[in-house]
Amino acid sequence: MEDLAPRPGDLEPIEQASRDELAALQLQRLRWSLNHAYENSPFYSARFDAAGVRSEHLTRLEDLAKFPFTVKTDLRDNYPFGMFAVSRENIVRLHSYSGTTCKPTVVGYTQRDISNWADLVARSIRASGGRRGDIVHIAYGYGLFTGGLGAHYGAERLGCTVVPVSGGMTERQVRLIVDLQPRIIMVPPSYMLSILDEFRRQGVDPRASSLAVGIFGAEPWTNAMRTEIELAFDMHAVDIYGLSEIMGPGVANECVETKDGLHIWEDHFYPEIIDPATGRVLPDGERGELVFTTLTKEGLPMIRYRTRDLTRLLPGTARTMRRMEKITGRSDDMMILRGVNVFPTQIEEQVLKVKGLAPHFEIELTREGRLDEMIVRVEAAPGASAREAAARELAHHVKSVVGVSARVLICEPGALPRSEGKARRVIDKRPGG
Repeated sequence: MEDLAPRPGDLEPIEQASRDELAALQLQRLRWSLNHAYENSPFYSARFDAAGVRSEHLTRLEDLAKFPFTVKTDLRDNYPFGMFAVSRENIVRLHSYSGTTCKPTVVGYTQRDISNWADLVARSIRASGGRRGDIVHIAYGYGLFTGGLGAHYGAERLGCTVVPVSGGMTERQVRLIVDLQPRIIMVPPSYMLSILDEFRRQGVDPRASSLAVGIFGAEPWTNAMRTEIELAFDMHAVDIYGLSEIMGPGVANECVETKDGLHIWEDHFYPEIIDPATGRVLPDGERGELVFTTLTKEGLPMIRYRTRDLTRLLPGTARTMRRMEKITGRSDDMMILRGVNVFPTQIEEQVLKVKGLAPHFEIELTREGRLDEMIVRVEAAPGASAREAAARELAHHVKSVVGVSARVLICEPGALPRSEGKARRVIDKRPGG
């Protein structure tokens, strides 16, 4: 893999600012955001009044803990435009996520919001090793999902050439990579594995491809999967983080020269870590639920939004801004099996340890009588033998490392459904699951 460390002059001044300079900027912008939300959003006006807080109560950053949380159900309860802080006519873009059993969520952007978003995704691509003139293959979904358009505008802002492929049609994805020679791919990591399978099916050596950088987001993924992808393609694999309620992709990004966690762009987003049970703010270094407050968002400011993502905050390394550790899971995708908390990423780590298994798996939860059971279906690697031994080894790893018993079923290569976006890893067939 080529050395992609930044060159002199690559970084913006704010990325190298002192912590004191950054804190002063955050305090100024945080006061503006709180006042903007209170004065222009009926939702926040009522919420702040009920809590007895106003922007003038924020004299230091730690005072943010006095303000109430915002949660996803707030957006659904105020569907579609009830939380906006500008007139509907000043919203230039709407994105939405459909709900299956409840109302969808709608997020809105002013022109300045869109411009800031493009700037931050451009910063993220540059932190990943991207440069002006690179061809960027975007395989995130376009449309109401924020991934495709967020990546697209950011790549164009950096001065890249965009290939707006979107998700799906995996055979065509490989053909375009071979023909157009992109240097960067932006895609969910689970779908990158499907693209890898297609490279091999077509007899094309992925290590001979033009890809030098993969920017992977939209779902939690492990360092073991990073190693799998980097070895397969001889390229750098870096993590990008975002969520539509806060902005979309580009809230935080790994720096390619360190790959030691995602630097949060703290000039636009103020992070906290809380105890998910009590809501108490935890000190940096302790693991808990990630909470974000937007500092520059006009259309839909978010004050102390509970992401449900589990991580911890760490000091900056390649940049002054603090890092968040790779997401280990979400408080709402955690499986509780016989009293043990289990995340799909933990199972993924064990699958990738076992020789002869492919990184395609799904988890099925059932209940026999009073007892929950976990079934892990995982594909055999093409040409692999000794499948019974691989099943026993995986079951052993899951039991000894994760702490639960699992029945492992080895499937034929290609037997499990492929995702063209976020992978669906868990099928819960338990009553009420």
